Amino acid sequence: MLRRMLLAALIAAAAAFGLHWWLTAPAALALPAPTRNPDLANGQELFNVGGCSSCHAVPNQPDRLRLGGGLALGSPFGTFYAPNISPDPADGIGRWSEADFVNAVTRGISPAGTHYFPAFPYTSYHLASIDDVRDLFAYLKTLPPVSGKVRDHALPFPFNIRRNVGIWKLLFMDTEPFVADAARSPQWNRGAYLVNGFGHCAECHSPRNALGGIIAGQRFAGGPNPEGEGWVPNITQQGIGSWSEKDISDFLETGDMPEGDSASGAMRPVIKNLAQLTAEDRDAMATYLKSLPPVQGPTPPKRKEGG
Repeated sequence: MLRRMLLAALIAAAAAFGLHWWLTAPAALALPAPTRNPDLANGQELFNVGGCSSCHAVPNQPDRLRLGGGLALGSPFGTFYAPNISPDPADGIGRWSEADFVNAVTRGISPAGTHYFPAFPYTSYHLASIDDVRDLFAYLKTLPPVSGKVRDHALPFPFNIRRNVGIWKLLFMDTEPFVADAARSPQWNRGAYLVNGFGHCAECHSPRNALGGIIAGQRFAGGPNPEGEGWVPNITQQGIGSWSEKDISDFLETGDMPEGDSASGAMRPVIKNLAQLTAEDRDAMATYLKSLPPVQGPTPPKRKEGG
């Protein structure tokens, strides 16, 4: 009897392991043939929209194009360290193929076939067109190579098990590309594409559940800073309803708010990137953001007296 129970337990454990292994297998994208030559100007625009330098530039040095990584990103699950994405062949992405890069950006899968942790916002980047991702890759290859390996992430068990990210992706990640809304203007659709895709604005400006997934019903409604300090503002009409489209566009360029305050904290390097965009793209982002309906987000904590 005991032998049967042990055998049944072993069979159940093997079946559970097999199911977990199957469910968490990385699903790479088969890359279609290019439809055109890379557009470096477009790649640079997307580099700035995505704020690549904000995370991947070497900390404490002035050149935002030295993408040697190393920035520490705090989270409730541990500390992530932004990797080297310069074209260095040993320590960066200099030996990556185009397919490697597209799968990393849109699927969160490494060239080695393992899951990237979702601190890398591929949950937004999946909306990008493959041609745009190719353009970004071509632009990155024009930047200076930076040597130096970045240290491993500091994550406790079980958050350090990459295979488990496959379950997280099943729960919280969509893989469909952006589809334009025919009922909206080209400018609105361009803004929606940039804000939700490469701009990944919702990644910071939305509250998250206990597993780190964005709470869909409160998208863009602000919440606790994922890094643990401060509060990220609500950017729906609940939070910035008094702002005009021009106010939003001006803010994306200068960081100056209509009431006289200025962007601070993690938003300052974001503004530095967005200021590099064409005026047309900033205006498109403003058009989309102004259209977001009011959504009540979490209540910010009250400031302490004298704080």
